[in-house]
Amino acid sequence: MSTMTTEPRGPARALLLNGAARRVAARLCDVLLVLVVLAGADRADSELDLVVGGLMALCLLLRRRRPGAVLAAVLALGAAQFALHGLSDTQPTTVPAPYDVAVLFAMMSVVHHSRAAWMPYAAGVTVLTASALGATGVPGTGMEPFLHSWQDLTLLWGMTIAVWLLAYSLQARRLYAESQAARARQAERERAHLVRIATAEERAEIARELHDVVAHSLAVMTLQADGAGYVLRTSPDAAAAALKVIAATGRDAIDDMHRIVRVLRHGDGGGPDTAPRRKAVTLGEIHTAVARARAAGLSVDLSIETGEERLTAAEQVTAFRIVQESLTNVLRHAGTGAKADVRLWEERDVLLVTVVDDGGGRLSHDGDARVARRRGNGLVGMRERAELAGGGLEAGPRLGPGWRVCARIPRRMDDDAGERNDPGGRG
Repeated sequence: MSTMTTEPRGPARALLLNGAARRVAARLCDVLLVLVVLAGADRADSELDLVVGGLMALCLLLRRRRPGAVLAAVLALGAAQFALHGLSDTQPTTVPAPYDVAVLFAMMSVVHHSRAAWMPYAAGVTVLTASALGATGVPGTGMEPFLHSWQDLTLLWGMTIAVWLLAYSLQARRLYAESQAARARQAERERAHLVRIATAEERAEIARELHDVVAHSLAVMTLQADGAGYVLRTSPDAAAAALKVIAATGRDAIDDMHRIVRVLRHGDGGGPDTAPRRKAVTLGEIHTAVARARAAGLSVDLSIETGEERLTAAEQVTAFRIVQESLTNVLRHAGTGAKADVRLWEERDVLLVTVVDDGGGRLSHDGDARVARRRGNGLVGMRERAELAGGGLEAGPRLGPGWRVCARIPRRMDDDAGERNDPGGRG
């Protein structure tokens, strides 16, 4: 099985590429803003304007990482510019100056990049308040207003609000893009997880199918071969009969293996010309499994107190595989001299399947190793089949010699005849 990678594809990959392009454009935008502020400082009247404007431009370089701190620093530099202009007779700074556009750039950065919900509104109110102070001055400090009319203040406020709204729309677009990228990455992770789950379920199903086909057939063939070798000299007819059973069992196993391989190659959902359907398995197959077990030397009593028309194809497959695997375990662990009782009946819309053997007269507790051997892939497969059908399975040594397997398979309450008679049951 190849290892799944979680590298985003499709829409997620496109979003990531757009994000890389946006980062390059953002760096170019930062450089452009710095150049605009520096050009405004260079056009001012004094060298001190160049210093104040240059510091504002340098602050803007950090506007994406520390937008709030950058706005505070730019406003502080603007206050210093305003104070130097109003308190000094020589007026070493220009008010207003072209580089004051850095205040709007800093406010825009707060609105666009801040994570706190209150910061965009606080930034807008702060800049509007600073503009109002420019129209009224600061009483008691000697700082004169630099806006000469309320029309100028209205124009400045309108510009500030327009920039704020533009930044807010950009923030909404950025958050939307981030949410879409996060959803795309989550979808990729969920898709990869579902693929892993489906792969694990498919591997478990293949393991159950192969085990059911191979283990049962090999157990019958091995016992028949041992018996044929034992009576080869004394009873050639019995040996010949055993060899016929071996050949027939082997041919059936090969057919089942070929059918499984074709299903794996072509899938299960194509048409009749592209995807072979699996062998139909019904309760009648239980008689075949019991006959093979008897031919291998096992004494089996069979009782089926339900009909095929009352069970779905999946329920019949589950019951058959549990009986088949249980008989295989009896042959392997209890031997050909054992006796087994197989019973299927319904009780309160639940199909009950029990297989009880006498262990060939050997107590289970004298062989904890024997009990451990029985807890192999066969029991795991039977339990998985019962749980997939919505039921459960109990298996273990009974009181005295022998072993007991009991499966509960809930019957489906719908009477869909098409489904119950579906010949494509898995087998």
